[in-house]
Amino acid sequence: MARVLLLSADLLFGSQVLGQLTAAGHEVEIVGDGERVRERLRGEGAGTAAAGAAPDVLVVDLTDDQLGGSELVSSLRGEPLLPATLGFYSHVDAETRARAESAGFDLVVPRSRMAREGAALVGALAARPA
Repeated sequence: MARVLLLSADLLFGSQVLGQLTAAGHEVEIVGDGERVRERLRGEGAGTAAAGAAPDVLVVDLTDDQLGGSELVSSLRGEPLLPATLGFYSHVDAETRARAESAGFDLVVPRSRMAREGAALVGALAARPA
């Protein structure tokens, strides 16, 4: 299955996503800020789940503006180490969705869809050719 790096500061929903993804066999590491994402993509400071291996999918919680997920992905676009990207947002926040799509996310879905289909979405992104 896929190695997943999850950028989320929401302990409750982040834990739900973690549980769903690990139950499906994915290896997941949760980080709480963009700098940690950059470190992991450079192979620095490997966490427990990914243990030194580069992630296959970066999942970003777009509901927390302080995480700057869209800006992070936009700044990493074109980097050879950037994996497939999946962002989730509040279904009522069309501006966040548009910003994420403009930033170049591979897939942007409402939070409710992430809760229902997150494992399958991650699996499909990880299986796509680079």
